[in-house]
Order: sequence, then structure tokens, then C-alpha cells
Amino acid sequence: MEETISLQDLFQTLKKRLGLIALLTILAVTIAGAVSYLFLTPIYETSTQILVNQEKTDAATAINQNIQADLQLINTYSVIIKSPAILDQVEEQLNLGLTTEQLTNKITVATAEQSQVVNVSVQDPDPQVAVNIANTTANVFQEEIQELMSVDNVSILSPAVLKENPAPVAPNPMMNMAIAAVIGLMLGVGIAFLLEYLDTSMKTDQDIEDILGIPLLGVISPIQEKAELTEKAATSSRRRAG
Repeated sequence: MEETISLQDLFQTLKKRLGLIALLTILAVTIAGAVSYLFLTPIYETSTQILVNQEKTDAATAINQNIQADLQLINTYSVIIKSPAILDQVEEQLNLGLTTEQLTNKITVATAEQSQVVNVSVQDPDPQVAVNIANTTANVFQEEIQELMSVDNVSILSPAVLKENPAPVAPNPMMNMAIAAVIGLMLGVGIAFLLEYLDTSMKTDQDIEDILGIPLLGVISPIQEKAELTEKAATSSRRRAG
């Protein structure tokens, strides 16, 4: 016989296991919060902006061509900024004890669409170190690009600065706790239905009919406890004696 589950049965299962679901959700949120605040290292981010230009001619028709050439140069410069030719000198000047690969992982180079500005962002557990890496990278790039490509078309538009009270960009405790709450809720609901599926005991009259598939003919009244019977007998004896 195919067994069907009604919407009422689903809600009844959730209601019966509500405590378990709430417990798992709270536990997941607590663990996520503890890990985010106590165990994960805060990461700070800073950035510097580099402006890329070419020598302009007086002819108005050449402006668009020069801009397109600048945009092509930006793609090339984005690769050069994270190359060993630049980062080896950055490490040498700052003496961070990092390999070129480790330094590369801290740096992100991006450009705005149709823009001649290159953003060099750096992430590090120490906000001051992040500022130093960003500014040193920009300065070294500005100097070395003259030898590498024989051009002098790079200027630092906005150097990185250390804010008074920098806020970390990672981890995000609230986001982690929200995700943990969803996972805990889903896990609790899943376990609730699993326990309900594994529970084959018959607790009500309806369970007997549903599981055995036979009609219920009668119900045996519950037998009174021995203590209750003794108490009633003693009460009756006192009444008769009185």
C-alpha cells in the first residue's frame, strides 16, 4: 500500500521536533560566531590608484585612438604589477619574509570599465603592512615601467593611507552566523523527519489503524497504579472506621 503524507502530518512532525530544530540552529549559530570572532584572523584591505596616460597630440581626431591605446596598456600593466620584476623589489624594500607567490596572493589589480585608472588592492592581517605593500608596489611599478617599456606615462593618483580605526573586510561574522543558521535549520528539519521515519512505535489509536491496516475494535482502560489502589483502600477503611 502506498503511504501518503499530508501537509498536516508534516507540520505535526515539525511541531513535535521543534525543540531539536531550535537546538541545532542555535548550536550552529553559536559555533559560527565563536569561530568567526575567536579563531579566524581579521583581514584588512587598502588600495592605491594608478593613472595611465600617453602623450597626447593636438589633433582632436587622435584622442579616441590614444584612449584605446591606454586601455590596452592597462591590461599589460596589470600583469606587470604582479610580476616578479616588481614584487621582488617590493619584498626587498619591505623585508616581509614573503615569497613572490605569497605576495601575489595579497594583491588584486582591477580597472574600472572604460577607465584609465588602475586600482591596486592589498589584503593583510596587519593594516599598516597592507598600506606599505600597496604604496611600495605603486612606487616600484612607476619607476620600473620606464625601463621595462621605455615610457613615462604612469602617475600615482591616490596613495593608500592607514585609517584611524580600520575595519576588517574578513571574516564577516554576521554573514557566517546567518549561513550557519540556515544550515542548522535545514539540518534540524532533516533530522526531525529522519527520526520520525525511523520511529515505528504505535502511540495512538490512529497509529494502529494506519500501520496495521485493520480497524480498531476496542480500547483497554488503563490499570490503576498499585499505590493509588492502596490509598483508596486506606481511605475507605478510615471512613468505615469513622
